[in-house]
Amino acid sequence: MNKDIFLTNSFGNKKEKFVPINKNKIGMYVCGPTVYDDPHIGNARPLVVFDILYKVLKCKYGNKSISYIRNITDVDDKIIQSSLENKISIEDLTKKITTNYHSDCNYLKCEKPNEEPKATENISLMIKMTEDLIKKNYAYVNNKHVYFEVKKFNDYGKLSNKKLEELIAGSRVEISENKKNPEDFVLWKPSKENEPYWDSPWGKGRPGWHLECSVMSKKYLGIKFDIHGGGRDLIFPHHENEIAQSRSANDSDVFANYWVHNEFITISNEKMAKSQGNILKIKDFKKKVNGQILRLALISAHYKQPLDWNQKLLDECQKSLNKWYDCYVEIKKKILIPEDLLSPLYDDLNTPGYIANIHKLYERAHKGTIKDKEIFTTACNFIGLLTDSKDKWLEFKKEKSNISEEEIFSKIKKRDEARKNKDYKLSDKIRDELLNKGVLIEDKDGKTTWKFK
Repeated sequence: MNKDIFLTNSFGNKKEKFVPINKNKIGMYVCGPTVYDDPHIGNARPLVVFDILYKVLKCKYGNKSISYIRNITDVDDKIIQSSLENKISIEDLTKKITTNYHSDCNYLKCEKPNEEPKATENISLMIKMTEDLIKKNYAYVNNKHVYFEVKKFNDYGKLSNKKLEELIAGSRVEISENKKNPEDFVLWKPSKENEPYWDSPWGKGRPGWHLECSVMSKKYLGIKFDIHGGGRDLIFPHHENEIAQSRSANDSDVFANYWVHNEFITISNEKMAKSQGNILKIKDFKKKVNGQILRLALISAHYKQPLDWNQKLLDECQKSLNKWYDCYVEIKKKILIPEDLLSPLYDDLNTPGYIANIHKLYERAHKGTIKDKEIFTTACNFIGLLTDSKDKWLEFKKEKSNISEEEIFSKIKKRDEARKNKDYKLSDKIRDELLNKGVLIEDKDGKTTWKFK
């Protein structure tokens, strides 16, 4: 495909043409989960957004040209706190949450990244980067803590497009008597009794959160790479601190060329957060909602716009997928997707525009040939939809309805009798009962047909 890809770069906050450093070796690093609790819908949005970007990059440059790295943070204050609260060892907790996270990724039809490094597997490299920062006078040691001295890095705040004073005023900066300045952030800190620790030149301790991603991105992608992604909440302090320590340690003028951040998911227009008490965990949807429905909902708005999560959105997405499965065919050979159909995705991952194209394609496929249906199914597959067989989709709807076919036929028979007796009140009641159980009935040419909605 000859069309260029455009992305909104948070560094400068403008849409730019994507020009890779090396088109045969494109690097994308996305911040993964801190495995202290099961992922929620807010965590699912970057999962799906960057999965789509991964697909678009592979479509443009080839499957073997992209290195997609997504880390797992398995040492952190939140993990330690969660292990204490839940009376479970840190090892068992991180293993359990990581397993659940991978299950959620599969449920949402996300591809695996090329590498998924864990923080605990790269501690020696974090110690090495910290030593380098001390030698270069960007960091200092105090009371077994090591801090990055922010004032030593002149470009601090350029990603956020804010001055240092504004950043400090607008955030919860960690207060510590060990710091020279309130804005300085920790690279290494001593571990308390019964906390995980590693031996270091500064005593037994563990790394700061920001250091982990700087080290793992360098290990797999080098000191300068193409795309760094994550949720908007990571811009400050996480990504701002990554830039400062990486460029300082590596003596480089650039860390990542393109910074891509997705907006938040809201509930009744309020940000989803534990403090709001409105957290919706992915696992709670699994028994009642097919993962494709959640996936379609997550890409129904542009990634740069907030997405308000509600039942109406899920119902509309299920309705669309029910309709689209009418045109599903099994793909046995590779089908090329027309360039004009893909155009919205190349233009800053415009998923609503691509979905609008799928709706148009469905109208053609519904009235057209097997070839039209193959193109339609392939177009859906490209963004991770219609990936289950039609039988599997119908089976899920059947399970969700919680009603047997025998009961459906019995109720339809009673409804037919009510209609013959002109008892339309009872007839409507039976229809609504079936509808509430996920069964849609339709009267046509004197016959009643039904299907799971």
